[in-house]
Amino acid sequence: MLGIMRKYQQSILIKVVFCIIVLSFIGTIFLVWGRGGDKRGSGNFAAKVNGTKISFEAYEKNYYRLKGIYEQIYGRSLTPEMEKQLGVRKMALDSLIDNTLILKEAKRMGLDVNRDEISAEIAKIPAFQKNGVFDFDQYTQMLKANRMTPSNFEESMEEDMLVKKTRDKIKERATVSDQELLQAFKKQNDKIDLVFVSFSPAETKGEVKVTDQDLNSYLQGHQEEFKTPEKLSIAYAVVNPAQFATKLAVSDEEAQNYYQKNIDRYQGKGGILPFAEVKERAKADALKLKSAQEAYEKVADAVNKNLKTGDINAAAASLGVKVAETPLFTETAPAPVLAGEADVVKKAFFLKQGELGGPVETSKGIYIIKVKEKVPAAVPPLAQIKPEVSRKVVEEKARELAKKKAEEALAQMTKGGGALKLQETGSFGYASAGTVPKIGTSADLMEAAFTLTPTAPVAKTPFKVGDRWYAVKLKQRIEANTADFQKSKEQLKQTLLPKKQQEVLDNWLKELKSKAKIEINPAVLAE
Repeated sequence: MLGIMRKYQQSILIKVVFCIIVLSFIGTIFLVWGRGGDKRGSGNFAAKVNGTKISFEAYEKNYYRLKGIYEQIYGRSLTPEMEKQLGVRKMALDSLIDNTLILKEAKRMGLDVNRDEISAEIAKIPAFQKNGVFDFDQYTQMLKANRMTPSNFEESMEEDMLVKKTRDKIKERATVSDQELLQAFKKQNDKIDLVFVSFSPAETKGEVKVTDQDLNSYLQGHQEEFKTPEKLSIAYAVVNPAQFATKLAVSDEEAQNYYQKNIDRYQGKGGILPFAEVKERAKADALKLKSAQEAYEKVADAVNKNLKTGDINAAAASLGVKVAETPLFTETAPAPVLAGEADVVKKAFFLKQGELGGPVETSKGIYIIKVKEKVPAAVPPLAQIKPEVSRKVVEEKARELAKKKAEEALAQMTKGGGALKLQETGSFGYASAGTVPKIGTSADLMEAAFTLTPTAPVAKTPFKVGDRWYAVKLKQRIEANTADFQKSKEQLKQTLLPKKQQEVLDNWLKELKSKAKIEINPAVLAE
């Protein structure tokens, strides 16, 4: 259950999350398990692990439980975008696959969970307690209220506990050597001084040579960057509903019905105004609505009568309005006369060339539209966009050249440095934030820098910080006084051990998966 938090398992954040999970355990289980049905009773499967089926129902239960945990962490419902970004569905399935493999290994290792352990764990759950003490009646009533049996619940608890026990057993294999502890001590307490040289695209730009072949190749590989958007021009007519108002009337009964349906519109200082006081206003509002409805029906009728011929002029003439036209425009940059008319623009791009469409109702009136010309999205010939393509090719090649120069500088540093104009960081200590003096912030560079030694002083690869590539070399390492190493040894071990334990567990699981036959139903992750 806690496998989803692997990477940062020992952080303060995850300790808080663990508390949330314990407190929410029952609620999330009831949410998804209380819907009825045995988790092994579904004929469909989400995955198969060495022939063992993980039912779709079991997957959904785990998905909702995991989603519930994240919603408690974030304090709000997850949007589909957030779910996708977090990979909630994949994590839900991966954890079930992991657990299936772990449970099989637990049996092979001779591990189990006895009834006393299960009872003790259930007794700790706050939802089953009264005044801080486990209450059997509370336990059975809550399970019954959520259509669960004690055997179902206890079986699931047993599996979760056995998975955790097996994980803990594997973690016990992790050890931290004295050499690793010393390295960690030195990393935290040594000071280093680097020399470096850097290159930026802006500096290498002038050295870039571009051929027509380069331009053509880039254009072929980046067509979406240069594709012009779809364009169209339309003929349109707008009907003002007010033109029908003179031919319509609203009775007192119609006005009163309108008043009742829209009573919140007739507020006064003392509350809702009586109909008698707002009768004329209600009549005018009802007439406006009636006119709009009449206009909409007339426009729809005119469009339908001329749909086959696509004759917008005939449709407009039958409604007593004139036809206007627009120049070519795109969906994101509509013609000025259509500014603010998003529904009209959207409808226009939905239609085919020569097709009549409408009615489209907006605040300006009711539109009839016809697509006069439609120009599909296309990549222009290179000749038309050569300057823009050339600029992008130069930028790309300049970035590549900056990196190449940094790689060449590293090779020169290995041989002594040659004519490189080196800069110096000055002495600094390890910082988890990764801020290196005179270079910038790069966690990778920081980690690599503190692995450099006098016998292997040059970094293996250049590092990109901002828009520059850096080649770095150790100038000096000021060793910390190791007299304090023994004092901090145990504390260092407590810091390093959880990470080593997780590495051992991850590698063990990775090996299990590599040997397993795993089949995933594509429909599961396609949701």
